[in-house]
Amino acid sequence: MIRIKTAHVLSLALLGFATMAQAAQAQTTNDMFKDKPLTIVVGHEPGTGFDLYARTLSRYLPRYLPNKPNALVQNVVGASGVSAFNWLGSVAPKDGSTIAIVAFTVPFAPILGHAAGRFDASQYNWIGNMDSSVSVCAFSKASGALTFEHARQREVLVGGTGASGPLSQSSTALRALTGAKLRVIEGYKGSASVKIAIESGELQGVCGISLSTARTQYREAFESGELLLTLQLGLDPHPDLKNVPHVYQYARTEDERQVFDLIFGAQGLGRSFVAPPGVSPERVAILRAAFASAMQDPELIAEAEKVQLDLRPQSGEQVQAFIQRVYAAPREIAERARKAVQQ
Repeated sequence: MIRIKTAHVLSLALLGFATMAQAAQAQTTNDMFKDKPLTIVVGHEPGTGFDLYARTLSRYLPRYLPNKPNALVQNVVGASGVSAFNWLGSVAPKDGSTIAIVAFTVPFAPILGHAAGRFDASQYNWIGNMDSSVSVCAFSKASGALTFEHARQREVLVGGTGASGPLSQSSTALRALTGAKLRVIEGYKGSASVKIAIESGELQGVCGISLSTARTQYREAFESGELLLTLQLGLDPHPDLKNVPHVYQYARTEDERQVFDLIFGAQGLGRSFVAPPGVSPERVAILRAAFASAMQDPELIAEAEKVQLDLRPQSGEQVQAFIQRVYAAPREIAERARKAVQQ
């Protein structure tokens, strides 16, 4: 009798705790965005591909969030996106109201030896990726380097934003790992600034811009033949680039392939959105579910097609798993990759 009564009381207590937990979770959902907007931080200059993706998402993501908040897009430029990522982890509110988009190179800055990267990206909360993309190298016709093999024989001036940016890292790594004679000129704010420099003859090309950026910002230069695609960078060849060589053809051993995975394979994270560490699992789940719904929104898809933004989405769980796997890579592989991007 006593055991039954005690068990009954315990059962009621557990039921009470479960009910309270469900009520608290419901309250968390109901309060989310009740009195504040959704802020999307872009770690790069206005007009870049990152900016275009963020502003496109800002028009649809709120539809699927509690209380349908207004969305604000803020550009926080510095250290090729690392400044924004540091700010997100240290200063941004941890209530799920602020997310960010940065270049694929940024999460791996600490692994690749960049002192400005004061974070562990595997501890951040990844919301999803709008475009599991490839990046490309493109050279101007005026450069005389009509193929990537030509760049292994003659110097090509290419633009970069800084040591932790995708343009600089891609070009530097290609020089170290393939023997390409790429001379990186840094200090540009982003792909839009590099485009202007190529048009003026100040630069002869660029490596590490996403295919979507090439198709939008650089479209006229490609259509006119003034700019030529010479190499694709990414984990797998893109089906639309069958006649463009793939960077992995230069990986001669399995160890080299792992190094390429860290430097070039990570480019598949092309347009990933992230929330700070410390956001509750319930709110992370809400953001991820809303992102997944937005990626299926017919109006978002139609707008992306209209402005030629590629959409090859990944879930937040997929992005999180990839970043955690890279952070767990053997030390010697990380060291080789670090040396390649710093030469």
